[in-house]
Amino acid sequence: MKPDLSSARVEVARLRDQLNDFNYQYYVLDDPCVPDAEYDRQLRSLQQLEREYPELLSNDSPTQRVGGQPLEGFTQVTHEVPMLSLDNAFSADELLAFEKRLQDRLNSKITLEFACEPKLDGIAVSLLYDNGVLVRGATRGDGSTGENITANVRTIPSIPLHLRGENYPPILEVRGEIYMPRAGFERLNEQARARQEKPFVNPRNAAAGSLRQLDPRITATRLLQMCCYNVGRVEGYNLPDTHSEVLQLLNAWGLRINAEMDVVQGASQCQQYYENLSEKRDSLAYDIDGIVFKINRLALQQRLGFVSRAPRWAIAYKFPAQEEITRLLDVEFQVGRTGAVTPVARLQPVFVGGVTVSNATLHNMDEVERLGIMVGDSVVIRRAGDVIPQIVKVIENRRPDDAQTIELPIECPVCGSEVEREEGEAAARCSGGLYCQAQRKEAIKHFSSRKALDIDGLGDKLVEQLVDENLIHHAADLFNLTLDQLLPLERMGKKSAENLLESLASSRETTLPRFLYGLGIREVGEATALSLARYFKTLDALMAANEEQLLEVDDVGPIVAHHIHRFVRQPHNIEVINSLQERGVCWPDLQVDAGTRPLEGQIWVLTGTLHTMGRSEGKSRLQELGAKVAGSVSAKTTTLVAGEKSGSKLNKAEDLGIRVLNEEEFIVQLFKLESN
Repeated sequence: MKPDLSSARVEVARLRDQLNDFNYQYYVLDDPCVPDAEYDRQLRSLQQLEREYPELLSNDSPTQRVGGQPLEGFTQVTHEVPMLSLDNAFSADELLAFEKRLQDRLNSKITLEFACEPKLDGIAVSLLYDNGVLVRGATRGDGSTGENITANVRTIPSIPLHLRGENYPPILEVRGEIYMPRAGFERLNEQARARQEKPFVNPRNAAAGSLRQLDPRITATRLLQMCCYNVGRVEGYNLPDTHSEVLQLLNAWGLRINAEMDVVQGASQCQQYYENLSEKRDSLAYDIDGIVFKINRLALQQRLGFVSRAPRWAIAYKFPAQEEITRLLDVEFQVGRTGAVTPVARLQPVFVGGVTVSNATLHNMDEVERLGIMVGDSVVIRRAGDVIPQIVKVIENRRPDDAQTIELPIECPVCGSEVEREEGEAAARCSGGLYCQAQRKEAIKHFSSRKALDIDGLGDKLVEQLVDENLIHHAADLFNLTLDQLLPLERMGKKSAENLLESLASSRETTLPRFLYGLGIREVGEATALSLARYFKTLDALMAANEEQLLEVDDVGPIVAHHIHRFVRQPHNIEVINSLQERGVCWPDLQVDAGTRPLEGQIWVLTGTLHTMGRSEGKSRLQELGAKVAGSVSAKTTTLVAGEKSGSKLNKAEDLGIRVLNEEEFIVQLFKLESN
């Protein structure tokens, strides 16, 4: 039965308050209080009432975030309070000089209190609220005049259409940064690549492009966020005494602020904050390009005033640039362990991301074609944290007349074998297999690695020396090495050589999963090697299996089955496997029954830091007991092991009522299970 108008008005108000609260918990506090299904049910109820009673529909309703009709263009907005830029600092000395300038201007040597906030790499915007209702959104523009993007900012879930509570100013202008989290950026670019469109260079460009869409419905799909960092015009309200208190007040009114913000004393603590956040930078869910330090007390801000287009009381302490322009000098092709022939860019050295970069990966020829890159081009290089530097853009208007096309070599640059590129695969591969010197080196490095036979003392450079000196040609030759062969090698003392021979001797006794992983079969990682060993129990049974039998194994699909089947039937691989066994490499065959796999069918998740054992070892031991070890928590998770500094996975597990073990409890549980 359709409710009367009075009852509908009450219910609409209740649903809006409830949905606004859900949005606040989810998008502002990052602490969802109900499942998505419950949110959707209440949103549908509100939509139904607004359809039945159109007179109850208002612009600040939670149903009005999907975006309206496309705009013909953006109108201009004049900022009544200018949106100023910030002066920059690039070193600890410059930060100290900033503090001294402030003290000199204040004619005081008092220790100054600073509000610290990450400098989000996004787009500065202004939001205007009239009696709590969002009435305008604008870009910073040149600081005096920006563009009216109201229709687009209304689609961003972390921007409230109506402020929370009642005690807010009649007129409130909020300043903040709209940005695209890394997850949203990756999703957007995956969609672009799937449509064979040009991906965005970085999250900032993606955010800017999303905000300037004339169709707000497109903006609504872009997973944008906003964090507030200040206020502009405020009428009819007395603000608190400090900047940090103002931000907390904005948060109480439903606006998102950055969880990393803090208040510190003096430049030395500012430097410490900078260093701490610099270490966390790569683990954040969003890009930052520095830290903003502001005098916390508003009265002191007023006394210090402004200079030119920047406030005297604030500074942006920038991280080393993550993007720079340089020139592509050449492209060389490297051959990896699996024979993949990878183009590597040789660059004019450039300082980016805190280091000097002279090489960058181009991944494969598909990436070369997508970028449209040529030798001689000016290119944009991006380096974030420990990520391998990559070329993200070509500056085509700087292309020289003598630029050269990049072509895939016909022959392997190492062994001269034919280079093949199978249909549907991005990578081209050398057909030389273990006879290719480059593949031999990488195959031996992989075989001796910690997760394979774990041969202590056999580093990458030593492997390269052994191959280059023709002392080893494949992994089995390692076990024929003698003291007389090792001693003449560069930087090889007698003790080091004896230790290596002892390590080789002890590594002969291994396990079937480690041995299978060490063979370096394409697509066979630790988990798949373990599944193969559990299923076939012996190497002979695995080598005799056809592709249909291989498909019966967990984690093995048609492509992996094909790679395994082909590998174990190639004569030179059989020769290496036989040679390894002849030279003493052995393992106990697995005799697995249901009684020795008590965790069969269970799903475990490891999170945080485990001090007694690494997460990799914990994962391996759980798999030996039959558990599947997943990377994320879901309703199907059986147990979460929470190490030190556990984060969102622990919170989610507790919300779902999943059993949680700390590290000590986990080790006790493992001991009991492995002892039975």
